[in-house]
Amino acid sequence: MDKLAHRKATTTLRILDSAGQPIAGKEVSIRLTNHKFLFGCGAFDAIDVANRNVPEDRLAFQEEKMRLFLDVFNAATLPFYWARFEPEQGKPQTDELMAAANWLRERNVAVKGHPLVWHTLTAPWLLDLSNEEILQAQLARIERDVTAFRGVVDTWDVINEVVIMPIFDKYDNGITRLCKELGRVRMVKEMFAKARECNPEATLILNDFNTSINYEILIDGCLNAGVSIDVIGIQSHQHQGYWGREKLEEVLERFSQFGLPIHFTENTLTSGHLMPPEIVDLNDYQIDDWPTTPEYEERQAREIEEFYTILFEHPLVESIVNWKFSDDGAWLGAPAGFVRKDNSPKPSYEVVKRLIKEEWSTNITCATNDDGTVTFEGFMGDYELSFDDCTVAFKLDKDTPTQQNLITG
Repeated sequence: MDKLAHRKATTTLRILDSAGQPIAGKEVSIRLTNHKFLFGCGAFDAIDVANRNVPEDRLAFQEEKMRLFLDVFNAATLPFYWARFEPEQGKPQTDELMAAANWLRERNVAVKGHPLVWHTLTAPWLLDLSNEEILQAQLARIERDVTAFRGVVDTWDVINEVVIMPIFDKYDNGITRLCKELGRVRMVKEMFAKARECNPEATLILNDFNTSINYEILIDGCLNAGVSIDVIGIQSHQHQGYWGREKLEEVLERFSQFGLPIHFTENTLTSGHLMPPEIVDLNDYQIDDWPTTPEYEERQAREIEEFYTILFEHPLVESIVNWKFSDDGAWLGAPAGFVRKDNSPKPSYEVVKRLIKEEWSTNITCATNDDGTVTFEGFMGDYELSFDDCTVAFKLDKDTPTQQNLITG
């Protein structure tokens, strides 16, 4: 039994010359150039590269980092934290983020914005407003940014960590105030409705780190209220240790009940020591140095391989995003990237590269028959067929026609 049959499709290609005649007996190469499945990372470093707003030595370092990223991944998350995106009301960092998003898209990378609504890192100036004014400001923010980035960023974490949002008590903020008044379900409904209005074709994600029954209840309540959730987002920050197969499969089983696509939006597996288990809020773990070590790098590589394999085999999972590509500037200082602070690749980088580019890829050579056709099965995504000096692009998906004509020359 092929555990990855759901990731593949079959088609027959008929290769024709410019006059519409079949090209018979020709050896052709068929190569997957971009997966349909989204393998990604947080790619905040693309902002520096696209805007060239750092010193030359730092720019060269960031460019090398992004080269390593582009060798493997086809999806990126960019930061739209309101506190940083619009620290002063009416002065958003639109141009800077647009440059980064366009830079990634030009390199065939799908871009997601994270997040449109979140109580943490929200605009500080919301505290000067009434709840009704906060609501209007938040809806206006969604309208402005989803509209401005339409066609460039068409996937959004619409609202982040709603389970804890109305009871968050670390510090006062406008979004918690609003959610406390509206309630979780209405809060989600208002935000999704505005995002959908502004980009009907967008992929809209509800995202949370809470994988308990509370998140299930929230999703169920939102769906019953008519919220058009496209994707269930699951954070998997495993600073305190790898979940393991049993927990991962249990989480997948519970959230599969909704029949919606699942994105693992923020994954963390460290190549250093584990955070102590008694830490409840990961943000409370503040240390001066969290080094990566050869021993723990091997552990990270093993865990990454199993984690990615389990998720890729699951039919509802459509995306895996590692939260940091590099240890450089990683959240909490954790060595959770695929490359070290000096850009040297870790064993985990080689593991994901092998899985994505070799084991889960399609690269075959075959010959057309007398009527110029070849039939093949491959992983779904974007392809190139080439022979001699000709190259033709095509797509392979579940709804791909059983026969496609490819005109060459």
